[in-house]
Amino acid sequence: MTTSMKTMWAPWRIEYILAEKTDGCVFCNALGEGAELTLYKGPLTMVVMNKFPYINGHLLVAPVRHVAALQDLDREEMGALLATVDQSVRVLKQVMRPEGFNIGLNLGRVAGAGIEEHLHFHIVPRWLGDTNALAVFADVRVIPQHLQETRDALKPHFQAIAP
Repeated sequence: MTTSMKTMWAPWRIEYILAEKTDGCVFCNALGEGAELTLYKGPLTMVVMNKFPYINGHLLVAPVRHVAALQDLDREEMGALLATVDQSVRVLKQVMRPEGFNIGLNLGRVAGAGIEEHLHFHIVPRWLGDTNALAVFADVRVIPQHLQETRDALKPHFQAIAP
């Protein structure tokens, strides 16, 4: 029995592979100048595009303050965080017209937190048929739009939000 090796080309990934890796917290670094995937920086919250999205428009909403747990937030931060999640959903609805959303918070590594030291919500827009057999049979996820194009479409809408 002969099996052939399958190749999937992703030339845009070489930029990430060869890029200089940064130290520190991803979210705290996203507050600095030139953070190209940061869509919004408010006084208490921020919105950052996921560099490894499940689907186009996958956003991360985090407090500006470096905290790991919900109980570390004060009431004002808690309210601002949920308001920013709501505003992000509104922008995604306007720009990308999803049919639904998965919104979640993973607390702790065993719960799926890839970055457990800085609390953050995931907002994943969903469309009917946005997953297919490729993910099941080939363990491949298809992202139909380049990350920079998605950013360019969303950024003006987040800039319009007054901090």
